[in-house]
Amino acid sequence: MHIRRSPRRTRTGVTLLSLAALLVSACSSGDATSSASPAAAEAGLAALPRATPSALSRYYGQKLSWRGCGVPGFECATLKAPLDYDRPGAGDVRLAVARKKATGPGKRLGSLLVNPGGPGGSAVGYLQQYAGVGYPAGVRARYDMVAVDPRGVARSQPVECLDGREMDRYTQTDVTPDNQRETDELVGAYKEFAEGCGAQSPRLLRHVSTVEAARDMDVLRAVLGDRRLTYVGASYGTFLGATYAGLFPERVGRLVLDGAMDPSLSARRMNLDQTAGFETAFQSFAKDCVRQRDCPLGSTVGAVGKNLKAFFGRLDTRPLPTGDADGRRLTESLATTAVIAAMYDQSAWGQLREALTAATAKKDGAGLLALSDSYYERDAKGHYSNLMFANAAVNCLDLPAAFDTPDAVRGALPTFEKTSPVFGKGLAWSSLNCAYWPVAPTGEPHPINAKGAAPIVVVGTTRDPATPYRWAQSLSRQLSSARLLTYRGDGHTAYGRGSTCIDSTINAYLLRGTPPANEKRCS
Repeated sequence: MHIRRSPRRTRTGVTLLSLAALLVSACSSGDATSSASPAAAEAGLAALPRATPSALSRYYGQKLSWRGCGVPGFECATLKAPLDYDRPGAGDVRLAVARKKATGPGKRLGSLLVNPGGPGGSAVGYLQQYAGVGYPAGVRARYDMVAVDPRGVARSQPVECLDGREMDRYTQTDVTPDNQRETDELVGAYKEFAEGCGAQSPRLLRHVSTVEAARDMDVLRAVLGDRRLTYVGASYGTFLGATYAGLFPERVGRLVLDGAMDPSLSARRMNLDQTAGFETAFQSFAKDCVRQRDCPLGSTVGAVGKNLKAFFGRLDTRPLPTGDADGRRLTESLATTAVIAAMYDQSAWGQLREALTAATAKKDGAGLLALSDSYYERDAKGHYSNLMFANAAVNCLDLPAAFDTPDAVRGALPTFEKTSPVFGKGLAWSSLNCAYWPVAPTGEPHPINAKGAAPIVVVGTTRDPATPYRWAQSLSRQLSSARLLTYRGDGHTAYGRGSTCIDSTINAYLLRGTPPANEKRCS
């Protein structure tokens, strides 16, 4: 999936136009209750042969050339991997790697690879801004902290699609169309985005799947000299880590999958679950809001939801001024993105109340625009990171689109809106984006068993908005060696968020190899 504590927000990054896809790498057709096809459900993800193919030996045997990279204490290198694992001679992809060596004292335990999620979040940025300096000192003392930006992401030959002005238009597109004209505009925005990606990154788009990224991690593991992979992945990073375990179960070391995804679900089921997750988080926000003196949305929980929905409705026809240098006004889509962004971490709730107060009482949309911009990773100069581009590229390649046509979305609207009266309509329409992608998908939903792997710790938060708790429960049942660790609380992911119980349990696993008892619960 990454809340500023900003490096943690980019684990999953949310934007309304791609909201349903941003955390959900599984996108498939089907009804709201279906999972993988019967054949896929029976087979699951098949492990690769234990022996490394000779055609890949030059990748597994390469030596990294470490250099300074402008951040004190860190060094960087470039890893080569085959663009196409089925045709290793067809060219390379260059991947950005960073590390911070173990500081000691104590015996070095090897490398600890981290990934913040997305897909599309920069693992190198996350390492340099958070994990390499903010992980527990005992962990940093014993491990070389390492990150690789997955193919297509940030520093690793990034996927590019639109320029800043084009992205500004894209992010302001109405994602709750009320008529055919607005529906056509939304479809047009999705098509323009997809065509831009296809024009600027045509070859790379075919080779940014999660399976390929997991195989890249195995190359990095070997190049670093580690017999097994030790890894902490958050949000989408759990899908990447679970995929690694499924492909290379005998090479699994100590894996922590925090804010787990369920790879066996269809897109519509996944998107509906996530809609319910954001509704759960919003209800927690509403209960907290009415206890505060500065709640701008009413004095009862029911009023908070009704008033927010009415506020969004007003913005649909009358966007608010923001004072933005580029003349942007606060639209319904930007405001909704801002609210959803704050659902990831309760420490952002105060900022959200202030921004909503300014917008509702003073007609000033600047605070909400800032929340939305931070989630889009848009800077003051109007430049966007490639988070959104890489996110769509991975999601739309991993599995087919949840909806193929606007009519299919309309048919699902009653279910989505019942699940979340405030967010349901936008999240349903957001699921249409992969329908127009220029590259055919290569996967389908599948369970992951990883038979033979060492114990894997799967972490779930009971009121996680983006990766609902039921996903952690499901993944822990799929993985043959999983231990489910539960955090009873709010927010997205659990490690490093203030629970001594969670942190000490994960630290004991990483440092001593002691997994928790299955279904251990923490507050």
